[in-house]
Amino acid sequence: MKRGKKYIEAAKQVDRMTLYDKAEAIALVKKCATAKFDETIEAHIRTGCDGRHADQQIRGAVVLPHGTGKKVRILVFAKDAKADEAKAAGADFVGGEELIPKIQNENWFEYDVVVATPDMMGVVGRLGRVLGPKGLMPNPKAGTVTMDVTKAINEIKAGKIEYRLDRNNIIHVPLGKASFTEEQLADNFQTLIDAINKARPAALKGQFLRSVTLTSTMGPGVKMNPMKLA
Repeated sequence: MKRGKKYIEAAKQVDRMTLYDKAEAIALVKKCATAKFDETIEAHIRTGCDGRHADQQIRGAVVLPHGTGKKVRILVFAKDAKADEAKAAGADFVGGEELIPKIQNENWFEYDVVVATPDMMGVVGRLGRVLGPKGLMPNPKAGTVTMDVTKAINEIKAGKIEYRLDRNNIIHVPLGKASFTEEQLADNFQTLIDAINKARPAALKGQFLRSVTLTSTMGPGVKMNPMKLA
């Protein structure tokens, strides 16, 4: 893969053989975010889990104290009073069965998170094949299947993010923006790591956090010492 000059220059500042501590890694990843736009800072956490086993799955959500710096668009599947409540709480889109053809046939994905009341999951379930691969399927563990739509919307707008294992047992999550202070990124990172450590499956034997890498949208990865984060 051919890399641009900026990436190559930034990569020179990172020692690939070093496992940095939290403060050093955050300072370095901010320094390496030199694009003309406000890059997203992400954490990529490789676990020792085997997601093929149900008792080693990880999925949950956490509210980052300083948010992600991104405006999140929310679609809520609800009806009657709950639909009115969702609109009042600031949902960007609210609807029910009438949205199915729009999503299935018109590839309408102008939203980042989908919330649904439990009574609407029969409708939303028909979109599983479309929403599932995009990570948009509402889930009780993530707090996106709930009767308390106001709370769900408020938490998402405040910086709630979902974390889950991908097929390689890695968790990928945004931590904030390059314009955040080191303290804000450190707070967000610690909140995330605490939540993931708490979610460690009881069935897992051996090391849980195998590797933790911070990176910006266009920058090189900065490896952290996972042993200091357990």
